[in-house]
Amino acid sequence: QVQLVESGGGLVQAGGSLRLSCALSGSRDRLNTMAWYRQDPGKQRELVASITRLGSTNYADSVKGRFTISRDNAKNTVYLQMDSLKPEDTSVYVCYAIRAWTPQIEYWGQGTQVTVSS
Repeated sequence: QVQLVESGGGLVQAGGSLRLSCALSGSRDRLNTMAWYRQDPGKQRELVASITRLGSTNYADSVKGRFTISRDNAKNTVYLQMDSLKPEDTSVYVCYAIRAWTPQIEYWGQGTQVTVSS
């Protein structure tokens, strides 16, 4: 079964750090853009950060300067380093990737909970 597997979520105090990881399992597909979203109940999924295969990055204004997205193409893995965490960063973080070859299949992870206490 081809899937994105996330790890690294948890509970942290405000001002602390967490590092999320997400790896493609069950396939050696070449991946194009990879990204992290966050999802709260009753709200639309929000893009946190994205990174292209060549390393171009994009961040939501709310996380610029605090979060860093990176990837390892050889391992089909994307990371999200989250520093200076705030209570409003509390959410379920979901990993996303799109296959570089046609058909361009989209992959979504199951999500990992990040909770920031004040």
